[in-house]
Amino acid sequence: MHPVALEMGEKPLALRVAVVGSGPAGSSAAETLAKAGIETYLFERKLDNAKPCGGAIPLCMVSEFDLPPEIIDRRVRKMKMISPSNVEVNIGGTLTDDEYIGMCRREVLDGFLRDRAHKLGAKLINGTVHALEIPSNSTDPYTLHYADHSNGNLEGIAKTLQVDVVIGADGANSRIAKAIDAGDYNYAIAFQERIRLPEDKMVYYQDLAEMYVGDDVSTDFYAWVFPKYDHVAVGTGTMKVNKADIKKLQAGIRARAAKRLEGGEIIKVEAHPIPEHPRPRRVVGRVALVGDAAGTVTKSSGEGIYFAAKSARMCAEAIVEFSRSGECIPTEADLKVYLKRWDKMYGLTYKVLDLLQTVFYRSDATREAFVEMCADIDVQKLTFDSYLYKTVVPANPITQLKITAKTIGSLLRGSALAP
Repeated sequence: MHPVALEMGEKPLALRVAVVGSGPAGSSAAETLAKAGIETYLFERKLDNAKPCGGAIPLCMVSEFDLPPEIIDRRVRKMKMISPSNVEVNIGGTLTDDEYIGMCRREVLDGFLRDRAHKLGAKLINGTVHALEIPSNSTDPYTLHYADHSNGNLEGIAKTLQVDVVIGADGANSRIAKAIDAGDYNYAIAFQERIRLPEDKMVYYQDLAEMYVGDDVSTDFYAWVFPKYDHVAVGTGTMKVNKADIKKLQAGIRARAAKRLEGGEIIKVEAHPIPEHPRPRRVVGRVALVGDAAGTVTKSSGEGIYFAAKSARMCAEAIVEFSRSGECIPTEADLKVYLKRWDKMYGLTYKVLDLLQTVFYRSDATREAFVEMCADIDVQKLTFDSYLYKTVVPANPITQLKITAKTIGSLLRGSALAP
């Protein structure tokens, strides 16, 4: 309860929650809280911000988060996996007519989710949260110190806000995570150029995305050419954070895709850190981390949008549940229920993708084996079903044995099992 004396018969103040960051995670949390009638404050430093991101979302997100058709720039039904030696494998033949991977521009997706949360009742604050003052007990409010930019001033006006619960959805460089000493994590860098192509070249990418693997484009991840509304996103992900190394890898993907990018014009260059594993502490007191701030990006695929939004929604649902829709203040133990549910639902998915990255991204030989394996129909179906619907789909035992045998065979043929 807020430390405010109440007059006789007066009702206690309602629960107040601050959500810091309005990407897919923050906006999804704010929407869930606002729908439940909880007083919600949604902070965003830069309302026109667009995080550097491949922008791919799984089919399940479109329905689960009720995204309208105009949010999706392209419906990708075909993919090319391209090996270090430029062997191309076409995948996507297992998809049905109504299945696809959605390609979005983050400025469009984020803006839609933020506006929807605001319309449902979340109070949108155009501000930069600089510090979080932590109370000395389990009932007093947290105090956020922030710069209000609503007057258009970059420096902003210094203000404070007191709330009972804080959700940190402020990305890989989360200030909320630092404030609660959530611990550090390793991170990769996503670097990409948005390139507007001539119309005849863009036709090639109508419903096609490309993924390239090889030491020349990424030493520990992959590079991509993903179609957007009127351009392609060409980028690389890497654990190397040296600018010279990133520049060299980006030159590598530009060289590998050169013929398909002829005549293209760079319209934007962007880079952003991507967490490689969850933070050591994701809930401390009445502060919970979600999305990139918590470290929900998957290994192997590097996907983060769906898992960011989903983690935030699950966190907000726990707050609604244990606060009885805002009638009382949830405890640290209450918030940690969100983590238990999250780990139970997705723990295996993360372990499998971590193993895949460890096995297949460690050398060009293993990458060649990986691309060869992707040509198999059983592998394609398992991979697409897992991606589109966000489960590690249990194949029947015979299919599982076939996939295991094919995996070992591919590794042996590529001499990838050699020390």
